[in-house]
Amino acid sequence: MKPISIGAIVVILFLGLSSLFVVSEGERGIVKRFGKIAKDAEGVTLVYEPGIHFKVPLIDTVLRLNARILTLDAPADRFVTSEKKDLMVDSYVKWRIIDFERYFLSTSGGNQLQAEALLQSKINNGLRSEFGTRTISEIVSGSRDELQQEALKGAAESALELGIKVVDVRVKQINLPREVSSSIYDRMRAERIAVAKEHRSQGKEKAEVLRANIDAKVTVMVAEAEKNARTIKGQGDAQAAKIYADAYTQAPEFFAFLRSLDAYSKSFNSKQDVLVVSPDSEFFQYMKSTAKPQ
Repeated sequence: MKPISIGAIVVILFLGLSSLFVVSEGERGIVKRFGKIAKDAEGVTLVYEPGIHFKVPLIDTVLRLNARILTLDAPADRFVTSEKKDLMVDSYVKWRIIDFERYFLSTSGGNQLQAEALLQSKINNGLRSEFGTRTISEIVSGSRDELQQEALKGAAESALELGIKVVDVRVKQINLPREVSSSIYDRMRAERIAVAKEHRSQGKEKAEVLRANIDAKVTVMVAEAEKNARTIKGQGDAQAAKIYADAYTQAPEFFAFLRSLDAYSKSFNSKQDVLVVSPDSEFFQYMKSTAKPQ
């Protein structure tokens, strides 16, 4: 018996290893054989679960497809409401593969980017139909859940053509287009400025009325105070004059003497004062000596 050559051993090992393939967790595998998808005896596509499997070396080609739930988060798109108003809608889709053969055939050999592009088109068509039957008020005021459910229902039916199951459709944000929102904000700002100016003018008007009323009250109060002060002063002057008159009638000579002393005190208050009066004037009558010569 001839010994097996090293070359034969290498070939056997290569064929043995190339006949094995591993499908990782979260993936499913399908096999292409002579350019066609391998099927079992009943004509059902062979889908390999996670684990180690066998294939025909050099003939079979394994294609591994993601079997997990995937998220399609595309950029915001423009939609038109029933009022012919534009809205920018940001949404996302949860999806997974359920028919691997159909998915493989409809996406050019399992190309995920192409699958997401086709799925996004179907989702947008469904959302566009739902937005087109609603007003902005209906969309914003609370019917978003209903809108999402209707969009999910429509997308789920059309996505089956790709071998895809749409798990969920969610609308994240609904905004006005930038050019529309800018004009709306400008109009709102102008309206607020006009209201503020009106409030300021009304405030100034009320302030002027209050200031005028206060000034009038102050003027009246000052006039009444001056009137009362003059009245009190007049009464005091009258009372003082009466007291002076009573004192004069009781002691005219003494009263004249006191008045002269007061005049002397005021006249000679300063050493620099100069008084020009006739010597025989009555001003000096109480300054003359009345003593008789010895």
